[in-house]
Amino acid sequence: MKLALLSDLHANRRALEACLAHARAEGAARCVLLGDLVGYGAEPAEVLDAVMDLHAGGALVVRGNHDEAALQPAAAQQTAEDVSAAWTHARLTPAHRAFLAGLPLAATLEDTLFVHASAREPARWEYVDRPELAERCLEAARRDWGARRVFCGHVHEQHLYYRGRDGRPQAFAPAPGIPIPLTAHRQWLGVVGSVGQPRDGDPRAMYALLDLAHARLVFHRVAYDHTAAAAAIRAAGLPEHFAQRLEGGR
Repeated sequence: MKLALLSDLHANRRALEACLAHARAEGAARCVLLGDLVGYGAEPAEVLDAVMDLHAGGALVVRGNHDEAALQPAAAQQTAEDVSAAWTHARLTPAHRAFLAGLPLAATLEDTLFVHASAREPARWEYVDRPELAERCLEAARRDWGARRVFCGHVHEQHLYYRGRDGRPQAFAPAPGIPIPLTAHRQWLGVVGSVGQPRDGDPRAMYALLDLAHARLVFHRVAYDHTAAAAAIRAAGLPEHFAQRLEGGR
């Protein structure tokens, strides 16, 4: 079975639709959504409607920090993220809020763990962006969940780590479209990137495809109408730099 791993949708309907269409064409049978479904983008209700439909069809969904912020936005809006959370909260229905509130921080399938940030204290929303933090995540995944593989988002870039012969995590730079065998004698950590707001200088959406039957992972980049998504942010009156991030992939 092939799983489409999608994270950090950030209320970007166009990017989500493009990634889902690509994943289905690649043979994905099920989706796993790794949190931050909302925040930053201009279409939180539409994205949540799509996610709720996927969940009803068997998708695994976990909660991210922006999902949590949209449920309880800060009273004092001191940052652009606070503004986004309050704006998003006002546009969610009671059903949307109940769905977000009911999401777990982590989910498992066979020997694989799915979490938004790190497996180490998921509610701390720690960024896994260097080997020493990958080590903490991998150790917690093995200790607390018995997981040999762990997949997360939160970082908005795509990375892969594995335990080398000395037991220490090694970083590997994945190339889009190239299958990577997840050999059984190693422990793996995949950071799948962001569907709705990439930050590596490339505006194309990110996701990954996990082939459970063949223990193989492929990272993907998918073009979509990011200009229209940026225009929707401006039309909604959200902070300008949210739109600029989509246009520049930063």
